[in-house]
Amino acid sequence: MSSPTAQTPDQQQPLKATGNYAFLVAAGIMLSRIAGLIRDRVFAHYLGNSVAAGAFKAALRIPNFMQNLFGEGVLSASFIPIYSRLLSEQKEELANRIAGVVGSLLALFTALIVLVGVLLTPAFVTLVAPGFSGEALDLTIAIVRILFPSVGLLVLSAWCLGILNSHRQFFISYTAPVLWNFAMIGALVFASATTTQDELAIRLAWGAMVGSFLQFGIQFIFVLRIVKTLKISLDVSISAVRDVFRNALPVFIGRGVVQISAYIDGMLASFLGPGSVACIAYAQTIYLLPVSLFGMSVAAAELPEMSRVSGPTPEAQKKLGERISRSQRRIAFFVVPSVVAFIFIGNNIVSALYQTGQFGHEDTLFVWYVLMGSSIGLLASTWGRLLSSAFYAIQDTRTPLKFALARVTLTGALGWLFAFPLRPALIYFLFQIIGFHRPDLPGVELGLGSMGLTISAGLAGWIEFLLLRKALRRRISGIKVPTFFLVKVWSSALGAGLITALVNWYDWLYQMPKEIKTLLGYNLLPLYTTLIYGVLYLFACWLLKVEELSTLPLLRSRTVSK
Repeated sequence: MSSPTAQTPDQQQPLKATGNYAFLVAAGIMLSRIAGLIRDRVFAHYLGNSVAAGAFKAALRIPNFMQNLFGEGVLSASFIPIYSRLLSEQKEELANRIAGVVGSLLALFTALIVLVGVLLTPAFVTLVAPGFSGEALDLTIAIVRILFPSVGLLVLSAWCLGILNSHRQFFISYTAPVLWNFAMIGALVFASATTTQDELAIRLAWGAMVGSFLQFGIQFIFVLRIVKTLKISLDVSISAVRDVFRNALPVFIGRGVVQISAYIDGMLASFLGPGSVACIAYAQTIYLLPVSLFGMSVAAAELPEMSRVSGPTPEAQKKLGERISRSQRRIAFFVVPSVVAFIFIGNNIVSALYQTGQFGHEDTLFVWYVLMGSSIGLLASTWGRLLSSAFYAIQDTRTPLKFALARVTLTGALGWLFAFPLRPALIYFLFQIIGFHRPDLPGVELGLGSMGLTISAGLAGWIEFLLLRKALRRRISGIKVPTFFLVKVWSSALGAGLITALVNWYDWLYQMPKEIKTLLGYNLLPLYTTLIYGVLYLFACWLLKVEELSTLPLLRSRTVSK
């Protein structure tokens, strides 16, 4: 057995520092998600669940598909581990050469993809939304043609993010999407007074294009400040460059598999009507908030650090196992209450965010039911991101690919089953047995199949997570989330959820005197319910002495033991 090598300062980075990096990522994501929620609220106000709304949401999935396929996920798995390790070994000149080559090849490749995409837009739209026809199909094609050039800019933004994250410059890379969101908000507001809904969707597409340029530009400025010797190059003779693209291939295939899964869901949703496509998109914006804040932030902050400390020695494996276990607990502390909140008071969250203008109370119920289905796989999805990052840190990109294939197969099969053959049974269970209110919307019985789609995706996500965990435990020992910790967290969340649901059931907030409701803001009352839930959850965690409570900035002085 080889003796442990001396550690560099980077490798001696304490676990606490990663929490600070995760906080920076979460802060940046929080700002961008808040901007995204504002954008969606403005979108809902002007477009609601109309044909134009469904067309735009369907069209937006195509550039998102390409960005996810070629962008952040692939680069995070293949580029960041190698680039970070070279930086930790003080090989900055070689690291910068690799960054230049990878960026140049990406720019060339995505330019070709954009050209092909613009020329073959009708074929892409037919594949993504085969259930669309007539006005919805024509409008979707027009929007995609405008959005497709933004693919290249968004992929290059992901390259910038990889460089900035490796240099521990997390905040700017995760804040940059704020500009993209604000550009779209501006397009909606300034164009709303003089256009029809179809024309407004077109103007919004142009706003998204401008926002993509701003998102890339602000990050590229910071990259040039950090990497002063960055040069355009297509030199693939460097062995590290070949390693980047060799590691990228399984991730690219895995991302493709995941995108196929999303495509299947979108295709099935298009047969449930344009309103269902828009409804799933509204719910997904809320669902992705905890995934991004508490899953992506931790995984993104951990990847460079895990890449620096990973190695074949028992000491390195022990340190890596400690990081993974600690991060899983941190994620569960925030995600478990999110799951409970979506189920118990999701209607308040949806109402506060979207219920305005063309988006009414019945639309709120529709989105809430879809959000409930999404919550089933929320914890599995966030934990899965972390475990995938751990595999990428040890430069194993093939294992996550294998399990992604299993997830896609399950998602497609279960999605069809829940959305179509089992949809009547699902509707009967919700509205006859449990007694939910049936939304009074055109085609809602067909559209409620979208809840089945989200349920199936959640079940498949749990299967993937369990497979990832089993495989990772064979490689790295000491990965475990204590059962007692999970019991305390779930108990705190469920207790807070039940009390808040009673407050919501009896409309206690709405029975206050009119003067108080006016002072508090009548439209904000649903958010106060969410605030009550959050305070109750934290209080319950304090009573049960949940260790992760001490990581909150305002409560660090109340450190508790395990």
